[in-house]
Amino acid sequence: MTELSDLLTPEAVLAGVGAANKKLLFQHMGAAATRAYGLDGQDVTEPLLEREKLGSTGFGGGIAIPHARLDGLAKVSGVFARLSTPIDFGAVDELPVDLVFMLLSPTGAGAEHLKALASISRRLRDRNFAAKLRGAGSTDALYALLTGVEARDAA
Repeated sequence: MTELSDLLTPEAVLAGVGAANKKLLFQHMGAAATRAYGLDGQDVTEPLLEREKLGSTGFGGGIAIPHARLDGLAKVSGVFARLSTPIDFGAVDELPVDLVFMLLSPTGAGAEHLKALASISRRLRDRNFAAKLRGAGSTDALYALLTGVEARDAA
């Protein structure tokens, strides 16, 4: 199983993101991917928007997992954002989204991409965990929750 700690760096976790729509959100998250992974923000934004045309990646409960495959990406990576104001994502339950985990995979990462997607989905579907993410006071706290750093450090 893919661990979220394998997908994220501290620079790839954002809190208080303000975006009026998916395109602006993807641009903001693409900029974070640029800082965290050296990717071109535009190369991130466009495939995400294309994927959303196939159907919303908002799966309910205020959560979305937009995902795309990118040329030149070394490994499966992610960017997490907690929005300051929820936005319409066309989610299956029609609720606006405030927790977004963007998954980026190398073009050839078939099974690895699917395993990561399943792992993220499983973790974020946990209502208690989602509530903790919504209540976290900082990006450091979000990163610790997402990656389990505090649990490992305590052991």
